[in-house]
Amino acid sequence: MHIRKKVGLKAGKKAVPRCLVLSPTRELAQQIADVLTEAGAPCGINSVCLYGGTSKGPQISALKSGVDIVIGTPGRMKDLIEMGVCCLNEVSFVVLDEADRMLDLGFEPEVRAILSETSSARQMVMFSATWPLAVHQLAQEFMDPNPIKVVIGSEDLAANHDVMQIVEVLDDRSRDSRLLALLDKYHQAQSNRVLVFVLYKKEAARVETMLQRRGWKAVSVHGDKAQHDRTKALSLFKEGKCPLMIATDVASRGLDIPDVEVVINYSYPLTTEDYVHRIGRTGRAGKKGVAHTFFTQVNKGLAGELVNVLREAGQVVPPALMKFGTHVKKKESKLYGSHFKEITADAPKSTKITFGDSDED
Repeated sequence: MHIRKKVGLKAGKKAVPRCLVLSPTRELAQQIADVLTEAGAPCGINSVCLYGGTSKGPQISALKSGVDIVIGTPGRMKDLIEMGVCCLNEVSFVVLDEADRMLDLGFEPEVRAILSETSSARQMVMFSATWPLAVHQLAQEFMDPNPIKVVIGSEDLAANHDVMQIVEVLDDRSRDSRLLALLDKYHQAQSNRVLVFVLYKKEAARVETMLQRRGWKAVSVHGDKAQHDRTKALSLFKEGKCPLMIATDVASRGLDIPDVEVVINYSYPLTTEDYVHRIGRTGRAGKKGVAHTFFTQVNKGLAGELVNVLREAGQVVPPALMKFGTHVKKKESKLYGSHFKEITADAPKSTKITFGDSDED
């Protein structure tokens, strides 16, 4: 409606972007574009999806021919703006999907630069299942002083109650054998969709290879794969042709994959927010799901937050997890993350040490 009203003011002229949708991943951007293309076709509203890993040529051609909606990831969009082929000065409606990720330390500079190219008189909409305080404060820079806030469920960090959460504390070296045992349990017929999350790109490739050597038909999605291969793997998983997928967190947010029965966290994520997003790939649209998570000594700093999520959802908290303690870090440095240690006012003063120029000193 926003676009149709604006287009009505300048009927007959070539379309210019009036709506901007930013997404943190290529897969999510394409999913949004597919929906908007289908919805816009009957009323003549055109969209283009801008993301990296593919040729800029077709994207530039679409922009030059005229589009009403631009969907994309920050990196490619910033490139095309700097090339002078993506003009956003008429954009008066902006959507940040997975807004907490869009405003974190990795994306914030690019998002800030892109938003500066849009109209100053714009409406801003942000969506996310998690909303950390630090991101909330940053978001206020881009919003009206008194934005309308719509909350579905809890404002606290909470998981989908339709997902049965099972947390298993184990030794790092036991994960491969436990993963194989869980696949025998959850994926014996190799027909139901099972999504295995890992933390790193090389880990995704290693786990995929390990499973394939053990006779499992599996695909993977991660940043080291060419975009064509990522798209193909996701399609095979969505269509059920290869219902076992290993993925990094590029697949943890926003993707609407039907009938994922089980999520296995082979590696625990870096934040509890990412844990909530990962297990949200199952138990969707009123269906039930299972999330089985491996938790190791390395992850002990996040034990307290995980215990709170489990308790809030009425899930079993394993005694082995409780042994790590229930303390929740209240402050993290934006630059140094959870490794930051605040220095108190009564801390001892530093001692200045001067080194001589001689190598023998």
